[in-house]
Amino acid sequence: MTASSKATAGHLADPVAIAARLDRLRIADAVEAFDQLDHPTAASALEAMPLRLAVGLFDEAGLDHPYKIIKLLPDHLAVAILDGISADRRTDIMRKLPEADRHRLSKLLPQGIQDQLVQLLNYPQTTAGGMMTTEFLSLPPDWRVDRALSHIREVAKEKETIYAIYLVDPASQRLIQALSLRDLVVADPAARLDSIIQNREPLTVAPTASRNEVNALISKYDLLALPVVEASGRLIGIVTADDVIDAIVDQATEEVQQFGGMEALDGPYMEIGFMAMIKKRAGWLCALFLSEMLTASAMQHYESQLERAVVLTLFIPLIMSSGGNSGSQATSLIIRALALGEVKLGNWWRIALRELPAGLFLGVILGVIGFIRIAIWQQLGLHNYGEHWILIAATVACALVGIVTFGSLTGSMLPFALKRLGFDPATASAPFVATLVDVTGLIIYFSIAYAILSGTLL
Repeated sequence: MTASSKATAGHLADPVAIAARLDRLRIADAVEAFDQLDHPTAASALEAMPLRLAVGLFDEAGLDHPYKIIKLLPDHLAVAILDGISADRRTDIMRKLPEADRHRLSKLLPQGIQDQLVQLLNYPQTTAGGMMTTEFLSLPPDWRVDRALSHIREVAKEKETIYAIYLVDPASQRLIQALSLRDLVVADPAARLDSIIQNREPLTVAPTASRNEVNALISKYDLLALPVVEASGRLIGIVTADDVIDAIVDQATEEVQQFGGMEALDGPYMEIGFMAMIKKRAGWLCALFLSEMLTASAMQHYESQLERAVVLTLFIPLIMSSGGNSGSQATSLIIRALALGEVKLGNWWRIALRELPAGLFLGVILGVIGFIRIAIWQQLGLHNYGEHWILIAATVACALVGIVTFGSLTGSMLPFALKRLGFDPATASAPFVATLVDVTGLIIYFSIAYAILSGTLL
C-alpha cells in the first residue's frame, strides 16, 4: 500500500478530509485506500466527494463489497452512482444486493437501465450474457469513415470501452462485422464503413456460452472484446478482456477451493460467516470420511493376512499415498486441459491410452526405488524384514506399479466421467481421488501380496 493510501486508511473522522485525500490519488490507489475504511465511514465519505469520483470508485472491479456500501447510502446518491457506472459493473453489484434493496433501487433508475438490468440479470454470472456489457458502439454499414470518427468523438465519454466499432443492420440489429479502431483511423475518410471490413464471418459467442468458451476465444484470437449475439444474429453486448480477467480470477479461486475438497466460497475468506464456512466444508469432509471407511472395511477383509505377515502393514501408508499422489497429478492435468479447451470430452480414450503407459512407467520407477530401499535397510541392518525379505520387496515393487498405474488412469478418467454426468470436473478434488485410490490400492496390494507370498508368509 502507498503512503497516501495508508494515511487515508486511518479512518479519519472527517468525511470531507477523506474525500479530498482520495480525490488526489490515482483511481487504483483511491480504491485501495477506500477499501480500508469501515462501511459507515466509506458511505459518509461518498456523500462528501464529487459524484465523478464516487462513480469512478464503484466502476473499478477491485473495489471490495460495493453492494454493502450502496445499501448505506441515501437512495438519491445510490441511484446516481448506479446510473453512472458501466452496465456490467452495475449488474454485478445489483446481483449481490438483497432482493428488497435491489427491487427498491431498480425502480428509481431510468426505465432504459431497468430494462437492461432485467436482461442482464436473467443470465447466470458464469455465462457470456452474465459477463457482458451492453455499452458498445454500433454504426450502420453505409456511414463514411469521417462521419464515424466524428461520432466516436461525440459519444466516447458515454461508453465504457471503445475497442472496436460494430457494424449492424439498422433494421434487424444483426451484426455484420467488427471494425477495429486502427482500421478506421488508417482508412480513407471518404470510404464507406462496409468497404473496409474483412469479408468473413465475425467472431461471436452466444449469451448462454460458458465463461470457459469466452476465455478460450478471446485467448485464441487475441481479442480485446468479443461480441455476444442471439440466435438471430442480433448484437446484444460485448465481453471485454478485463471482464475475462476478473472471471478467470474468480474461476481459479473456485477451482483451488474445490481441489481442496470443499465447496467454493461465495466471497473472501474473512467475510464468510462461521456457520457458512462449516457448511461449505462439512459436507465434503463427511463424504470423504465415509469413503475412507471403505478403507477400514478393506483392511478388515485382509485381517488374517495381516496377522500372519505384520510386516506388510509397514508399507500401507507408502502404497496408499503413492496411488493417491499419482491420481491427483493426473486429475489436475486433465481438469486444467479441459478448462483450456486443450482436450474435449470425446478425447477420453486418447487420454486413457496416454495415461496408461505413463502410469505404468511411473509405477516402475517408484517400484524400483521401493525395492532398493528395502534391500538397503535389510543389508545395513537398519531393519530386519525376515528371511523372505526379497519376496516382500518384490511385493511392494509390484504393488507400486499396479497402484500408480491404476491411480493415474482413474485420476485422468474421473473428470471426463463427471463432465459427462453434467458436473463440474473441478469437483474431482485431490482428496476425493486419493480416497478412491486408497480403497482400490489396498485391494491391489493384498492381492499381489497373496500371489507372491502364498506358501511362505501367507
